[in-house]
Amino acid sequence: MSDVWEQYLRTAEIRKEDMNRLVMNFLVVEGYLEAVEKFQKESGTKPEVGFASISDRLAVIEAIESGNLDDAVEKLNATNPEILKTNFFLNQQRFIERIRMGMTDEEALEFAQKELKPLVEQNLAFLEEMAKTMDILRCKDLPNIPEVVGELLANSRWFKTAAEVNAAILTSQTGLKCPKLLHLLKMLIWTQNQLDEKVEYPRMSVLPTGQLTVINPPWPSE
Repeated sequence: MSDVWEQYLRTAEIRKEDMNRLVMNFLVVEGYLEAVEKFQKESGTKPEVGFASISDRLAVIEAIESGNLDDAVEKLNATNPEILKTNFFLNQQRFIERIRMGMTDEEALEFAQKELKPLVEQNLAFLEEMAKTMDILRCKDLPNIPEVVGELLANSRWFKTAAEVNAAILTSQTGLKCPKLLHLLKMLIWTQNQLDEKVEYPRMSVLPTGQLTVINPPWPSE
């Protein structure tokens, strides 16, 4: 059986254009703008989105990671305002920063009602995150802040918010929040895990090199 698989692998035709598109998609998603420009010139492969869109996305992410939320919001309003209206994590960060800057409890509750509550009602998966966020009001004057609240106030939270916004922008632009190559690798791993118990086949055991190892399923004893 493994001979059949290996024969198929040897004869399978992969078009260079398809490989180029995978490479270009990876460069676009990861934000390697200079590499995108060079690869387009060398291969003739057009990126899925324009250079300006890539640059705008990177500028938003950089602003969030550096803690400049007002700049990020301004840039999003100019390029992708729907993200500002629909992304829970971005609006959660806006809420946190307003509390940090001295927003009164009344103003905070009003912001939460207007900006966060509708997003939670649309996706109940955010309900627990919403509860933790509101705990900031209860704990902000305590000498020892609970760990779960402290995590929301930590500098590392900026990077989580940036990653969520980056994924949202990518999804709106390309339909995927991660490179297509990564998506294909996940599909490969899942498929191989399904086959391991069912059939003898050459498993790609070392992904970076493509090394194959013949897998013999545990056939039931008679």
